[in-house]
Amino acid sequence: MAAKEIFRTGCPHDCPSVCALEVERRPDGRLGAVRGAEGNSYTLGVTCAKMARYAERVHHPDRLTQPLLRVSEKGSGSFRPISWDEALDRTADAFSEATERYGSEAVWPFHSGGNMGLVQRYGMERLRHAMRYSGERASICIGIGVPGWLAGVGRLVGTDPREIADSDLIVVWGTNPVATQVNLMTHIARARKERGAKLVVVDCYETATAKVADYRLILRPGTDGALACAVMGVLLREGLVDRDYLASYTDFDKTVERHLIERTPGWAAALTGLAEDEIIAFARLFGSTPRSFVRLGLGFTRSRNGAANLHAVSCLPAMTGAWRHRGGGAFFINADGWGLDYTVVQGLDVRDPAIRVLDQPRIGAVLGGDPGALYGGPPVKAMLVQNANPAVTAPDTAAILAGLARPDLFLCVHEQFMTETARMADIVLPATTFLEQDDLFMGWGHTHLVLAPRVLEPLGQARSNHDVICGLARRLGATHRGFFKSAWELVDDLLTCAGLPNADTAAATGWIDRAPDFRAGHFLDGFPTPDGRFRFRPQWSELGPLHGPLSDLPDHAAITDAASPDYPFRLVTPPTRSFLNTTFTETPSSRRREGAPRLLMHPDDWQAVCGESDDGILVKIGNRRGSLTVPAQRSGDVRPGVVVLEGLWLNADFADGIGVNLLTDAVSVAPAGGAAFHDVAIWVRRA
Repeated sequence: MAAKEIFRTGCPHDCPSVCALEVERRPDGRLGAVRGAEGNSYTLGVTCAKMARYAERVHHPDRLTQPLLRVSEKGSGSFRPISWDEALDRTADAFSEATERYGSEAVWPFHSGGNMGLVQRYGMERLRHAMRYSGERASICIGIGVPGWLAGVGRLVGTDPREIADSDLIVVWGTNPVATQVNLMTHIARARKERGAKLVVVDCYETATAKVADYRLILRPGTDGALACAVMGVLLREGLVDRDYLASYTDFDKTVERHLIERTPGWAAALTGLAEDEIIAFARLFGSTPRSFVRLGLGFTRSRNGAANLHAVSCLPAMTGAWRHRGGGAFFINADGWGLDYTVVQGLDVRDPAIRVLDQPRIGAVLGGDPGALYGGPPVKAMLVQNANPAVTAPDTAAILAGLARPDLFLCVHEQFMTETARMADIVLPATTFLEQDDLFMGWGHTHLVLAPRVLEPLGQARSNHDVICGLARRLGATHRGFFKSAWELVDDLLTCAGLPNADTAAATGWIDRAPDFRAGHFLDGFPTPDGRFRFRPQWSELGPLHGPLSDLPDHAAITDAASPDYPFRLVTPPTRSFLNTTFTETPSSRRREGAPRLLMHPDDWQAVCGESDDGILVKIGNRRGSLTVPAQRSGDVRPGVVVLEGLWLNADFADGIGVNLLTDAVSVAPAGGAAFHDVAIWVRRA
């Protein structure tokens, strides 16, 4: 019998770890073991349990294997098989009809983070630009946080996360890497073991990461900026700042200093719910530890004031000059450090800047015909959806479901499983998994480009995103050169045009490290801002048109969906360990681990709402957008007045047939849009 073969590839999922993987292909062509690549200095042989069990997913009996045509009303789940030619012909005809009647902007290709590949995700942009279809502002995930980082640092780069091994203090702020980025915990564990480094976790409930921390600060949702400002005030009053660094590398001045000194621990305690002593102790620890590393997450940015919060936190290492030291500084997202040219992959050379760009989180308003969401242009009459399940994952679920059910909307969904979005489609196309296609991934939580050549043959008639985009382009008459290259040729172009090894050479290693040298990574020759200085005074008007509510100083912005007598609880919906958005909700082992959705409530709140009832009692939660039913559970991990529902569960997992994003407002968030998933005021009642 032939031996198992080992291949190097990379994880495609929307996670900062972007693991370099070693996978086994069994003699029968099926997937065997999946493990992190030991030779990769960030992955270090570790991957999450979800990926280790990936054979469950790639060989799942419910995988889609043939194109389908809807034969009954939308949402009924009634389809019949058709050929690929018929499916692509029907889709191209629908796009052409919408263009002829309403203009090209009536077609809206829609994608998200279901696959993070530079070819298999962003090829949709090439079709969009070549055909002049409506653009998509992909702000649903990072749209709030990115301007918060740019406001101070200037580019989406930072200290190499592997330097955590040289840190004496690691501050994990607003993320839960035990559940969402296990590789980060590997580096933290090394620093704690080898250097005695301390771990501080700042979050709005006691996560699995907070439980293993040396110190934890559990604050009210949306008050991170207040904590950061109070910490800076203590640093100033107690002489724990690096005055030389502030003068040489930042725009810090007397106005900033006076402002921050006014932000006292007492002021912050009233906002955050923390004790003044907790704030002071953290400030002293941070100010007395030169090698302090702040790892900022996305979770705390998903609030109406998230950009201001992130900017305030990013100021901390500038106050102490931590950027000077190996193991010091901060990291948020690595998106600007690759030196790649995306022109061919994304079709940037045929992009028309006059074409409208629709905001991804506002898909419900877009499909509902809201003139503001449509920017005064034509209604959306035809869509192609790849790498996304907006019927569950986007804000304002009721509006989205109503929009997808429109009889005049043509919807083609390219998917691996029959998701709740796919059930609303006119045409459903079977999609390959990452193991059945070629791609290249950016490590947005580290510094490696990870090669991902195909390992398995496609299941049934499944085709890759690239193949579908090119098939539609041919039918629509698009002639861009990117449509006539294979996925691997596009990977090769991305690398060689940047002066890097070609695709075959890079694939032999599995990855390319694009880390800058120490001076560049720590901005010792200046920050990537116009004047070369870190900005304590953000220029929000340069970062988005919705900047009005934000201060030109680091501060707490009181613009959240605050609790009130009618809506006394603040709802937070963080990821759970076994799902990634709605990916892995179909995997049996993930289902067994997570069980069912449940609302975590502080015991005092439980007593007020549920009395002496046992855990598992059903409660109704709601706000002005609607209500839903969910089992509740007492938990000392949450603060009074805060309720937590972990995991992005399917609509079908709730008794009312609709999920938690029913309650999330698709508000346009300052300064440039985004989704305020963790900024929701609700009521809770016994069902």
